Formats: sequence, C-alpha cells, structure tokens
Amino acid sequence: MTHPICIGITGASGAVYAVRLLEVLRASGRDVHLSISPSGRDVIRQEIGVTVDLDDFRLESLVAAGDARGKIEYFHWQDFLAPMASGSFLTDGMVICPCSGTTLSAVAAGAAGNLIQRAAEVHLKERRKLVLVPRETPLSLAHIDNMRRVTEAGAVVLPASPGWYHGVRDVSDLVGFVVARTCDQLGVEQHLIKRWGEKR
Repeated sequence: MTHPICIGITGASGAVYAVRLLEVLRASGRDVHLSISPSGRDVIRQEIGVTVDLDDFRLESLVAAGDARGKIEYFHWQDFLAPMASGSFLTDGMVICPCSGTTLSAVAAGAAGNLIQRAAEVHLKERRKLVLVPRETPLSLAHIDNMRRVTEAGAVVLPASPGWYHGVRDVSDLVGFVVARTCDQLGVEQHLIKRWGEKR
C-alpha cells in the first residue's frame, strides 16, 4: 500500500523542476498532497508564465492531464489543519522543490511559519524521507550550515545540479536528471535518464 507524497513549492528559482516532478509522480500513479508558497507562486509566474491562484487553485493551470493515474490534492500554504501538518497522517515522503533559502533556514531551525515548513518538521520528527531541492549559487556560509543541520536531522539535500553524462540533448534532459534523482530518493520508478553504465 502506498501513501501520498507531499510536495512543497517555494520561492527559489527552478519552478520547472517542480512541475515536471508533479507530472512524473501523477504518471507513475502516485497521489500527491501539494502546497505552494506565495513566493513559489511568483516564481512559477515569472519563470514558466503560469498564473496560479493560491486561494482558488486549479490543477490544470499548472500541470497538464497527460497520462495521469495519480491524483493531486492541493492545500493552502496557511492551512495548518491539512493532513500533512500532522504526524498521524501517513505519507511516503516529502519533497520541497525548489527549496528557497528561507525555507531551508526555517526547516533547519525547526521554526515553521507555514504549512510547507510544518510538514517538513513532521517528516523529520517522524523519521520519514524529506528531500530538499535548493537552487542557489553561490552558497553562503549560512546556506551551507543550514544544509548540514537538516542533513544531520535526517533530510536529504539534493541540489538542482543536473549531470551531463546521460546524453543531454536539450533543457528537458537536464530537468529530467534532477527529477529522476528526486524520484530515486522517494523510491518511485522512473525512466527519465540513462543511468551510469546502463546501455540503451
């Protein structure tokens, strides 16, 4: 039996990674509980030209139906009554993609100010998989220290740093690399990239 995977989209550059991750999870038949911060909404609009209404969310505004076997349920970023805010609600992990420096800091400090940060705290305290996908460069000492702290607490820091060894033809291959590595962390089967040593 599988449980939902929680996805938080925050205000770092790299909204395209989040959208592709949602598409892959749906296509694989995984249910998703989604929350988007106001800054995450702003980055989505700036980077991919999609307007998302956080108060009246329409999934089709963000993700095309495609081969969708899994369902996506949206929760407002201020809704602390959402299932993902409680450890008694079972999940198969959480990804914050992209993960802003502010969100990273809040998770490292255990100082939740919104649903995404609270859900991350829950995943740490319940010893469940938490994957943070920062997209920042260069890194300050504070970023590095916060990454160390969340790693010591049990999270996986998976920077949006695509590899080039899998036969890159265009930008979608680079996006696919990061999404593939994220899915690997969640134990979700994917065929987005050619693995090292794998022949095709």
